[in-house]
Amino acid sequence: MSVETSHASAAPASTFGTVAQIEAGVLDVGYVDAGPRDGPAVLLLHGWPYDIHAFAEVSSILAANGRRVIVPHLRGYGSTRFLSDDTPRNGEQAALAVDAVALLDALEIDRAVVAGFDWGARTADVLAALWSERCSGLVSVSGYLIGSQAAGRQPLPPEAELQWWYQYYFATERGRDGYGANRREFAKLIWRTASPRWDFDEATFDRSAASFDNPDHVEIVINNYRWRLGLVDGEPQLLDLETRLAAGPVITVPTITMEGDANGAPHPEPSGYAGKFSGPYAHRMIDGGIGHNLPQEAPQAFADAILEVAELR
Repeated sequence: MSVETSHASAAPASTFGTVAQIEAGVLDVGYVDAGPRDGPAVLLLHGWPYDIHAFAEVSSILAANGRRVIVPHLRGYGSTRFLSDDTPRNGEQAALAVDAVALLDALEIDRAVVAGFDWGARTADVLAALWSERCSGLVSVSGYLIGSQAAGRQPLPPEAELQWWYQYYFATERGRDGYGANRREFAKLIWRTASPRWDFDEATFDRSAASFDNPDHVEIVINNYRWRLGLVDGEPQLLDLETRLAAGPVITVPTITMEGDANGAPHPEPSGYAGKFSGPYAHRMIDGGIGHNLPQEAPQAFADAILEVAELR
């Protein structure tokens, strides 16, 4: 299914109001809680190098349609902080998913539609695969992104490897230092290459870039990409979860996967992952020059998918 959307030249000046804080698992999580408290819950998960403002318009649309919308800063972003200095600054996929479940628990939310892009899509996939009882639906940009260290060690064709240049840069100490010194310039480069037709303005970028000043940001980002390549170990208590994820579990909850027609970031072909969804399922290609940050570039299409996913049959 292809959906046509107009491509705005820049995101509006809208932003969130007060960011609340709540202790959840190993974190003190900064999050937005919008819409009626008794409405059906939606959990929106951002990626790298983005933040909660990717969902500012989406959140407004969903709240106006009676949804309770939870938008957390991931570990290493914004006002989210670790409760203990001794907790490993770990960015592996299972750690991010455990954070999300802990947040739902802390907010006493039993079930939610879980939706995201980039790291957030992977985290949403993991929740739907391993905690299906907590997910009333899944909306995932670029589809099935659950991975493993074994898969990450496998070489790709040269053109595909080129798309992952930053992952290999981060594997070096030069890359760690370079990202730490130039995180805003680095993020802007990724925004431009991943969404080549998104004409965002400086104010839009600056709102999100402030989240990268988090004291744990660089360590989380570097660990995330090094873990994927098998260059660092995960946490022992997450090994069972990672073993289950490495088997490529099928997702059974109602799902809508999405892709922008101008996504400049590495992403799989929809035909390659459709079989990973055994429940009610639909895929939507969003036309109009939409890139990697689909929720911010095409907020109405993303919100529509969330509103419709639980009704899939």
